[in-house]
Amino acid sequence: MDTPTFEIDVEELAAVREGGTLVDVREPGEYVAGHVPGAVLIPMGELANRLREIDKTARVFVICASGNRSGAMTDLLRSAGFDAASVAGGTGAWARSGRPLKEDLHDHDRPDHRSHRDPDLG
Repeated sequence: MDTPTFEIDVEELAAVREGGTLVDVREPGEYVAGHVPGAVLIPMGELANRLREIDKTARVFVICASGNRSGAMTDLLRSAGFDAASVAGGTGAWARSGRPLKEDLHDHDRPDHRSHRDPDLG
């Protein structure tokens, strides 16, 4: 029997993400076109090889475009011992909720920037 993917919605993400790391598992071109402020980019195809870059003591929120890739990568992270949750609806749901997107690569492409508090979140 498969275990269910742990999932949160964008409202919960907005309320709790300061206490964790938000990992965007989309491709770089998708990320640059628009991502949740403060998200770190680790493309789906690289995540398994970059687990040591993610703080295992903090909750990990995984986001993609719509929730499909993030669901699969949440399962991978949970099986590796992370407290991870997929963001239902992904970046699209975040944007539809009226929240801002960033459109650059800037300095959020590495998990060690997770402590950055972005005033655009809310």
